[in-house]
Amino acid sequence: MGQKVHPYGFRLGINKPWKSRWFTERGFDKLLVEDVKLKAELREKLKAAGVSSVEVERPGNKLRLIIRTARPGIIIGRKGAEIDKLKADIQKRTNREVFIDILEVNKPELDAQLVAENIALQLEKRVSFRRAMRKSVDSALRFGCKGIKVRVSGRLNGNEIARSEWYLQGRLPLHTLRADIDYGFAEAHTTYGIIGVKTWVYRGDIYEQKKRREPAPVTTGAF
Repeated sequence: MGQKVHPYGFRLGINKPWKSRWFTERGFDKLLVEDVKLKAELREKLKAAGVSSVEVERPGNKLRLIIRTARPGIIIGRKGAEIDKLKADIQKRTNREVFIDILEVNKPELDAQLVAENIALQLEKRVSFRRAMRKSVDSALRFGCKGIKVRVSGRLNGNEIARSEWYLQGRLPLHTLRADIDYGFAEAHTTYGIIGVKTWVYRGDIYEQKKRREPAPVTTGAF
């Protein structure tokens, strides 16, 4: 009992793609560390833009970053000034030709990572955890998700003893591989300590003939 598997890793290669897509025969460790650092730094830098995920592709000696965000205008900036600055900064650090694609998340209420970050932000602003959770669950169901589960753990409401509380609405078939389940995790840094927020969003099943289409990028860099 209690053996849990990551919802994303469980579905890799079935209905979820790898977040880093490249192959190398030598220097794998250096590229992996570069990937992890780049993703962490971009998330921190673009916090205000509501970044859902950062994907990395490495064709040849080039570096392609695919950033999924709820607010693409903040990353692109006026006349593309911000994105050019970001590109130049990454290029200088990695010594590679960099291309950045921005994909807009049309429904942030159905993106598990953005839902988790939104709840964490509310907890940092001292909103009641039950209210924040219920609000997120209601808005996700209103936007058409089949099921959502939200779990918060830590010193809730500043209590001495840490505990976990969760809400589940609708269906959440975690063991069904064809189920499109999105998972997100965020941390709220409160005065009492860190509160962890986990979110699972079930958006329906993906069948072989009806594969989910990727949205067209807002800005593209041709190789």
